[in-house]
Amino acid sequence: MANTTAVYARIDTDLKENAEGILSKLGITPASAIQMLYSQIVLRQGMPFELKLPAPAPVAIGSLSKEQLDAELQKGIDSLKTGKRYTADEVDEMLRKEFGI
Repeated sequence: MANTTAVYARIDTDLKENAEGILSKLGITPASAIQMLYSQIVLRQGMPFELKLPAPAPVAIGSLSKEQLDAELQKGIDSLKTGKRYTADEVDEMLRKEFGI
């Protein structure tokens, strides 16, 4: 048998139970899942998935209070007063960059 060592980690109980339920359905033990993760880290010389902060979601008008909506509308009015305008293509590009849409 290969030389082995133990890995100990403290994780949230619900997360552990949910993950182990899924692993069980896949026929994979938690130890095998950890072995697979470590193998992929070595193979890829890093994490086997992208690590980044999620893109902020656009704010729905219905979730704003009257004061927040008024403030957002005022930003638009102020922008118009300064003469700054955006083409539809410019707006699409800004939305794509900021929200990934």
